[in-house]
Amino acid sequence: MNPPTGLGIVLASGAGAGAYSRGDWGIPDMSFGRVVKRKLAEALPPVGLALLCGYFIWHSLHGESGLLAREQKQQQIAEARATLVRAEAERDSMERRVNGLRGERIDRDELDERARTLLNLVNKDEIVIPYEAQRRLY
Repeated sequence: MNPPTGLGIVLASGAGAGAYSRGDWGIPDMSFGRVVKRKLAEALPPVGLALLCGYFIWHSLHGESGLLAREQKQQQIAEARATLVRAEAERDSMERRVNGLRGERIDRDELDERARTLLNLVNKDEIVIPYEAQRRLY
């Protein structure tokens, strides 16, 4: 029996007859949607892995424990250490001054200086040099 001629479909016969169903046009049996689905299924694992790697790389730089946060924390530690050194120097200075005012042996110059500061008194032969509020000694 001959195929219908009005539909434009010609069935091939002979070797490789099942490969094409639409004659001389060379269109395979598989539809376009199936081809796209297959290609997407093949591309999905590598793309997913690349996205997962990108996620971890981004968070290793910008995350809470990332390289940029580490640099900021190290900078804050350096600033805190500098503040600590200044505070320790100030404490040591105050301890030396206090040690001069107590104990068996009192440093008379230190005691005199502190008394004059607290009582706001001077001798007649002394020269007073006023300081600005920001540069006060005490």
